[in-house]
Amino acid sequence: MATFKPKFIKPDTDDAISDNVGGDQQASTFVFNSNHNLGILEQREKLPIRQYRDQILYCLEQYRVVILVGETGSGKSTQVPQYLYEFGWHTKGLIGITEPRRVSTVTLANRVAQERGELVGDTVGYVVRFLERVSTDTKIKFMTEGILLRELLGDPLLTQYGVIIVDEAHERNMLTDMVLGLLKKILKKRNDLKLIISSATIDASFFSEFFNWPGAGKEVSVKLTIEGRMHPVSNFYLNEPCADYVKETVETIWKLHQREPPGDILAFLTGQEEVLEALDLLKEYIASSDQDNLKVLPMYGSMSSTDQLAVFFTPPKGVRKVVVATNIAETSITIPGIVYVIDCGYVKVKWYNPTTCSDSLVVVPVSKASAVQRAGRAGRMRPGKVYRLFTKEDYEGLAARQPPEMRRSEMSGVVLQLKALGIGNILRFDFPSPPPAKNLLASLETLYALDSIDEQGQLTKPVGYLMAELPFTAMISKMLYISGQMGCSEEIITIIAMLQVQSIFSRPPSAAAQQSGRIAHRHFEVAEGDLITMLNVYTAFVEDGMTKEFCGQYYLIYRNLKRACELRDQLIRLSQKKYGIPIFSCKGDVEMVCKCITAGFFTQVAYLHHSGVYRQISSGTELAIHPNSTLYTLPQAQYVVYGELLQTTKLFMNLLTVIKKEWLTELAPHYYQQTTVRD
Repeated sequence: MATFKPKFIKPDTDDAISDNVGGDQQASTFVFNSNHNLGILEQREKLPIRQYRDQILYCLEQYRVVILVGETGSGKSTQVPQYLYEFGWHTKGLIGITEPRRVSTVTLANRVAQERGELVGDTVGYVVRFLERVSTDTKIKFMTEGILLRELLGDPLLTQYGVIIVDEAHERNMLTDMVLGLLKKILKKRNDLKLIISSATIDASFFSEFFNWPGAGKEVSVKLTIEGRMHPVSNFYLNEPCADYVKETVETIWKLHQREPPGDILAFLTGQEEVLEALDLLKEYIASSDQDNLKVLPMYGSMSSTDQLAVFFTPPKGVRKVVVATNIAETSITIPGIVYVIDCGYVKVKWYNPTTCSDSLVVVPVSKASAVQRAGRAGRMRPGKVYRLFTKEDYEGLAARQPPEMRRSEMSGVVLQLKALGIGNILRFDFPSPPPAKNLLASLETLYALDSIDEQGQLTKPVGYLMAELPFTAMISKMLYISGQMGCSEEIITIIAMLQVQSIFSRPPSAAAQQSGRIAHRHFEVAEGDLITMLNVYTAFVEDGMTKEFCGQYYLIYRNLKRACELRDQLIRLSQKKYGIPIFSCKGDVEMVCKCITAGFFTQVAYLHHSGVYRQISSGTELAIHPNSTLYTLPQAQYVVYGELLQTTKLFMNLLTVIKKEWLTELAPHYYQQTTVRD
């Protein structure tokens, strides 16, 4: 490897190096380039990060960790890797960039390759689950965080890398925090490794504190803020709390449209259902008026790229664009033209309950950091206004920031991966935000029940090591492992592939279409439950030739089914060649498939109480069947296993499978005693 090492003079001195290298406007999950009419070099020069290039390179020379803070669209994700390459950092090892999502990994790699006039897989490549585009020439490597964690299994010190960039670190998801904790451990052993942490939120002091560990000799990290193009934003609050924030959001949009000067509107709600509800209400307003100068668009994570693109284009003259979005529009994207922001004050987050050993999706108040971030969307092009649908007193009482995912999640996957990396005492691992001990202990109990760790907390062979390697939850991994022994691995792999994509069932916005869709979906529904219904959908889709017409007829989402088919094919190959799982079909033996599902999910069982409600078998917690479940309108089964819990008005079970009581003691005798399985 070459010994060249770039040297930079401190910025703002007479000898500071300067060169015409610039940036790009696709810094995160979704890409929209407002300068697309310009040449590549001109586009790079237009970005805010361009004027900070020398400071970034200087800081990387002087410090081991650089925390780079800049708004979405500043060019962090595409330009920093190129700056490092252009000034020789690739001679110290690979320049690795981790992304939280598959789509951003692929999109960013394609964009950087395009800027360099190359094909992906040459100097610039990417690796995501089940797909890679790299070669021996690759020096800039984009990857999901999960891929880097899997590389650590074979190379614990990441010796092939010279610089690691952790992008979108502000999201603080489970994998981000795992990566940060492990990189801190590596930095203590590798003085030559450099780390850049890229964040879209201003409050990044946490990262500085985490990486300036005691005994490091000198300050390890430095924070560099990329100033964006911001204008003043006026904040408006309600005088008293509102009872229905979806309705209040729609009414506020309509009032703004009637009273305020031209400028597009961005409204934040908590989820897809609320977004679609708001769109329906707005369409009613528009239909009852004589106005046609309002273009209403949704924005949520499960939309296709084509559908998402619509929010980025400028509406015709005299037409106001309204985007109703989830928190994906908070930091993951920048929508041009926004002048007015409406903040409902809530966000939907996943929260783990160690008592019920299940995740729930709950709607909670936003943090101050999120409220500030949402308000900032209004000041991009000119002075803006934000309408907060809560009181000033409520705002003052908000938490400074939302607890990171590590503090509110089930930990089985984290524990498995850390165990595989040789970290014996998980409780002593230096997490950026340590998870509650009760969450860790509950996960250890679950893993022990699944036979993936022994009484000493060590991974078992072969099941524990295999589950640590599989890119799924612990229960799905156990189900896949056991399917080869039970002779139904083809069917189980199909179900797993279907679970990896967003919903396969289309839910149109209009009530009439929803009713038609519900009737069409009954064609596939069976009394055995949701997972067998998914299996039926896949089988029918393939037998019909995987056509769009079939999906249109039965209200199915074509792109998600196609993706599931691709994943299934990849899983079949990997199961045979990499994981040693034999591939068998049970030839229509539905009971065998249901037993195999039970073998993976036996800790998530509910029974029908004599009072007519379901109760969790382990805790007695009352549960209800989710309205979206196949079983919602069918006669109640005595025992079911569930794939997830959703906390809204009730604690709802979803992804249900009907099982027999005797399977529990047959498949998990160590977990169930005959006397504990209720009648």
